Amino acid sequence: MSAASRSAVDAPAAVQATSLCKSFGGVPALRDASLTLRPGTVHALVGANGAGKSTFVKILAGLEKPDAGEVKVRGERVIIATPDRARQLGLNFIHQELNLVPRFTVLQNMALGYSLPTRAGLVSWSAVRRRARSVLARFDSSLSLDADVSTLSVSDRWMTSLGRSLMHEPQAIAMDEPTASFTVEEAERLYGVIHTLTSSGVGVLYISHRLDEVLELSDEITVFRNGEVVGRHHRGDLDRTELTESIVGRRVRDLRHYQSEAIGISSDHHPAEAHPPVLSAQNLKAGKRVVNATFDLRRGEILGIAGLVGSGRTELARALAGADPLTSGSMLLDGRTYSPHSPRDAIARGVALVPEERRSEALVLDESIDFNINLATMRQNRMRRWAPLLSPSRARSAAREYVDSLSIKSASTKQDVAHLSGGNQQKVVLARFLRTNPRVLILDEPTVGVDVGARAEIYELVKSQTSRGTAVLLISSDFEELEICDRVAVMREGRITTILPANKAGTNTLTALCYHHEEEQ
Repeated sequence: MSAASRSAVDAPAAVQATSLCKSFGGVPALRDASLTLRPGTVHALVGANGAGKSTFVKILAGLEKPDAGEVKVRGERVIIATPDRARQLGLNFIHQELNLVPRFTVLQNMALGYSLPTRAGLVSWSAVRRRARSVLARFDSSLSLDADVSTLSVSDRWMTSLGRSLMHEPQAIAMDEPTASFTVEEAERLYGVIHTLTSSGVGVLYISHRLDEVLELSDEITVFRNGEVVGRHHRGDLDRTELTESIVGRRVRDLRHYQSEAIGISSDHHPAEAHPPVLSAQNLKAGKRVVNATFDLRRGEILGIAGLVGSGRTELARALAGADPLTSGSMLLDGRTYSPHSPRDAIARGVALVPEERRSEALVLDESIDFNINLATMRQNRMRRWAPLLSPSRARSAAREYVDSLSIKSASTKQDVAHLSGGNQQKVVLARFLRTNPRVLILDEPTVGVDVGARAEIYELVKSQTSRGTAVLLISSDFEELEICDRVAVMREGRITTILPANKAGTNTLTALCYHHEEEQ
């Protein structure tokens, strides 16, 4: 513990949350959760996907209202009704998405939410610039205040977001998966920044799936499981294995056996093994996150991809679908070299991706259902094979067919998709790519934000596609969802480390494997 940490033990807590409870639709997301963040310390918040960490942080950030419990800041009970109120109290949050304005400069982004000084009724940008320079100087940052943030590296964008938080002299900063896309060198730079913050008395709430850095950085660790706090630890109290077991909720046994499972598993476990691979990937590397991915995907098979935030799952999907280029490695599609240069090229070859962010990456919200369903297959609606003119009646007919077959609830196919429920929006995206008749269908978090009924319908749809021979790659943070798969691959820090048959891919096993250390294989 640092000198600042030791002196902070008897000081009022920067943040103290007591007995917080929160339910959504009658389902508890947080139950009697308490945590104390002391000034000048790093307090890690760890737990598996869906453990309650995000809900807890959203309450502190003023994004959710607790059903019960209380929050104190510097010993005073407070009600955090809005993000602005959290900021006024000195609580700042650096989310994984960062929420920067792409075409703004570093200075303009740092000034967002800052009480801008004025002179003669005009903003004094010279005063704002001086403040921003003093903030960045605390970390010996050479970041240009006039740089467009869209041109910056991931770590420099993160530093911009941190700088925006420090414009307000915070009491506490929450960092959500800050190193998820960092290189080793960038992560080391962050550790230095955190040391500087705690030395000045700022409390840091650190949320990460990377247990090695949690153990290295943290003065205290709180473990969440199923919405409850199940462990509170101090630096040196436990090692990586013990922390993993606290997160998983059981002793971690027989992991070497699972890690050494061969990629080819007997057909007794999944009948799709009898078919040759539709898609084969060897040693794929893409961007910073995918560093070594090897797998085979067979006709009629559902292969799940399990992994934690930042493990490279979405980046792998984008590379397979031609959205991002491969740095190295090779792929075969039906035995032929496959190297798509765009999503359109991939679709033409029979590979379609249903992206994770349907509203920002898949749907045109102010357009109709029939427009969205036909977006990837416009050529099929030509009046004549050789004519460029499209037939509106063909487009409407195709849309109606999928609206009926997928039970998309709408007034008509002319209804804007923005007015549909999340589940029906997801079905529209699925309909678009199903109409391409894909050989390989990649689903990235296909049931996020949809209700239970729509989720069951989507599962049935996936199963029906595989019965027709479609090969499905299913990426999900909900490990229970992966029970519909024939096999499940575990992805950790950009590598596919294990592929399990379905009968060995239980939620606890997958969670343990996602945290398991490479050196322990």
